[in-house]
Amino acid sequence: MKNKLIALIFMVLTFGQAWSKDVTVLSQSSEAADGLDLMAVSELFKETPNLEEFEKSLNDPNIGINNLDLDNNGYVDFIRVVEDAVEDTRIIILQAALGEDEFQDVATIEVEKSGNDYNLQVRGNVIVYGPDYYIAPSVVRIATWPILGWIYRPVYRPYRSTFYFGYYPRWWKPFRPVHINVYRTRTVTFTKRNTFVVTKTNRVKTVNKVTYKPSNSSKVTRTVGVKKTTTNGKTTTAVGVKKTRTTANGNTVTTKKGVKRTNNKNTGTTTTTKGVKKTKTNKDGSKTKVKKTKKVKKKD
Repeated sequence: MKNKLIALIFMVLTFGQAWSKDVTVLSQSSEAADGLDLMAVSELFKETPNLEEFEKSLNDPNIGINNLDLDNNGYVDFIRVVEDAVEDTRIIILQAALGEDEFQDVATIEVEKSGNDYNLQVRGNVIVYGPDYYIAPSVVRIATWPILGWIYRPVYRPYRSTFYFGYYPRWWKPFRPVHINVYRTRTVTFTKRNTFVVTKTNRVKTVNKVTYKPSNSSKVTRTVGVKKTTTNGKTTTAVGVKKTRTTANGNTVTTKKGVKRTNNKNTGTTTTTKGVKKTKTNKDGSKTKVKKTKKVKKKD
């Protein structure tokens, strides 16, 4: 997956790059948030008594928080919950089961404890949500949340979901994702409470104590690659997004979008190059490519 992302960024940069606001800062209007709103996930986590109930509620179609179809197979992905810890730091991984030994980490819930104080954030996986996407409590004191007492209980045993691709709980059956308008109607009861805020800042510093390597799957149909470099007063940030879909007649359409911004402190200018490249692969292997680029230079 890493090699694919590197290749994606390189290819995007060679033909120019894409949508500015929708790519560089993937907000809650992004496709990932349309399938799993991390603000709603955070509210659900706050309310549930333990991780087993959290996993069940997260995948409950009647609650409707999970609407995520990462592999574009027409069904909502089951998200399992896996917990790990070092000392007083907890990391709770939300992981989509996409195939046999195929897992895609969607987000992590990261908690640290110091005395009677707790610090918490929900971090979106960069491949799914883009870079620096965090959800954090808008209030300082969160010690009264029931689930925190559970994960910091005296006899600690990490929760690890027993479910995987093809083996699901009896109460769960595959179901179709709903339209974004229906999804937002379902989640607004969670997101309107203003308990959490979106931020670009990592607030849980001790999470690095936990040895965690994200699981990424090749089955994910939408990925994000990020690269930032600084040379001779020029800072360049490049973001590439790749999305693959299969049409009804069996053809594959791959769309690569990107944006490259170069800020030159020496001249006081910012150059933005945007582009999109669409490749249609027919069942016989033949390909049709369309490429568009646009370059804009302006004074800061």
